[in-house]
Amino acid sequence: MSVMHLGDAAERPENRTRADRISEQLAQEIMAGQLVPGARLDESELAERFGVSRTPVREALRELDAMGLAKKRPHRGVIVTSVSLARLHQMFEVMAEIESVCARLAARNMTPEERRFLDALHRDSASLVRDGATEAYAEHNKAFHSAIYRGTNNWFMEETTHWIRRRVSPFRRAQFELPSRLGLSFSEHDAVVQAILRGDEVAAGEAMHRHMMTVSDASANFVSEPTGRSDA
Repeated sequence: MSVMHLGDAAERPENRTRADRISEQLAQEIMAGQLVPGARLDESELAERFGVSRTPVREALRELDAMGLAKKRPHRGVIVTSVSLARLHQMFEVMAEIESVCARLAARNMTPEERRFLDALHRDSASLVRDGATEAYAEHNKAFHSAIYRGTNNWFMEETTHWIRRRVSPFRRAQFELPSRLGLSFSEHDAVVQAILRGDEVAAGEAMHRHMMTVSDASANFVSEPTGRSDA
């Protein structure tokens, strides 16, 4: 019997990929203020826009609901909403605990090759910080954390963490619009990496938890400050 993935067991892989793409694009537009609270997200219009059936659109809208960025309203359909700071804090509180466990397991279970890869991945991002390459650093950030999830060498932890991360991904991306955030993120990553390389489980978990709660604060600052939003 094959291992079941988190989520709907009957979900078709191609629809999952399309739903991810659609939800990510819509989340970016909401975070950038291009889709404002109260705006209606019509399934038919979105299906036509993205060139897909309504099935992946419906799943993408459920993803946005889980993120707190949209809500189904009686007689109005799905509309864009404003995520509350309390909800955002709770989401990151869980994310911080989960990623802290990942860092501890990575410090314990990573192979020498995986440690070298993580160290090189981290050092490579220094040039992105110097260049202020926000988009590229955001992609690097995904790869960095994914390497730690993978380094737990625990498939269930890796899969679970990715599943939770999807719920907070728009807010994690938004933090990089804040001044000086790239450099601070690099420093926080460095503390995590050094602890993992030493095999110090306690320090790795604590460094990751501090990092994630800082990300929570930065994301909250972005959400609460309209001037911090990008028009790009």
